[in-house]
Amino acid sequence: MEVRAFVFKRLVLLFPILFGLLLLVFVISRVVPADPAALLAGPMAGREQVESLRHQLGLDRPLYAQFLSYLVQLGKGDLGSSLYSNRPVVEDLIARFPATMELTLVAMTLAIGLGIPLGTIAALRRNSMIDKGLTIFSVGGLSIASFWLGLMCQLFFGMYLNLLPIGGRIVGAPPTTVTGLYLLDSLITGSLGALWSSVVHLLLPGLTLSMPAIATIMRFTRSGVLDSLQRDYVLYERAMGLPERVVVVKYVLRNALNATIAQIGLIFGALLAGTVAIETVFDWPGLGLYAVSSILLFDYKAILGVTLISGITYVLVNLGVDILLVLIDPRGIRRQEA
Repeated sequence: MEVRAFVFKRLVLLFPILFGLLLLVFVISRVVPADPAALLAGPMAGREQVESLRHQLGLDRPLYAQFLSYLVQLGKGDLGSSLYSNRPVVEDLIARFPATMELTLVAMTLAIGLGIPLGTIAALRRNSMIDKGLTIFSVGGLSIASFWLGLMCQLFFGMYLNLLPIGGRIVGAPPTTVTGLYLLDSLITGSLGALWSSVVHLLLPGLTLSMPAIATIMRFTRSGVLDSLQRDYVLYERAMGLPERVVVVKYVLRNALNATIAQIGLIFGALLAGTVAIETVFDWPGLGLYAVSSILLFDYKAILGVTLISGITYVLVNLGVDILLVLIDPRGIRRQEA
């Protein structure tokens, strides 16, 4: 019952969080000095044309009236039409969301798959050259700007070594759409050519996007493992003669990863936001590239649509992480409510 009540409270909090997010972005998109109507009309348009277009878009109405109208549209599942693509924003988001989600999931998989083992090794080899080298790697991963790293990877692996593509999502026809995730769709439909092309196109942007996450997970894992190694139950299991591998996997990691798991939701949100720079550098046709184009054109409806879907995804992922932590350790409910 406690878990159900905890989940219900989290779901209820979803609505005010998203409302506040929409309100903030809406206000910011309206107070910027640029005029969307003038940008859409073009440099050759006269004042009357610009005013007519502003009236058609509803930009001459009071700010609160525009926001209420947008909320009514949102309640109907209508996010308006994009000034950038002249299509309904919902269609653009549906078309581009799978690309961003696939890139984010690949980066998250790399971050977890590399960060936890490397953090564990660093803790078990504390103060050794391996530990110091991994510490330098983690600091570098957090310090290097993603867009610069992406450009360097393009220059080295794509142009100098000519090993990997420097942009795009696939070469040739994409697999038959089932989920919109090319890797999964290629496996479902048995398209090995599309699978290979999707993999090689994902390597550079996925690895670039995952670098800060790898460093973060590695640091939290190292700290958690070092703390667990000092616990009495670990000393007891070692005194019982259990192999070190069993002690580490069964007892140390099980208790050391709570902080790391708690960070995964925050890391996922950072990766989702980080796709803006990565998708621009690698010409990845996802929400990030769509958001950049919308911002440059001050396409406020598209910007609000991207904000909404990103916010929902971020909150739901954090909800899933909270539930996972509660299932691992139910005492977490009492600690979070304290």
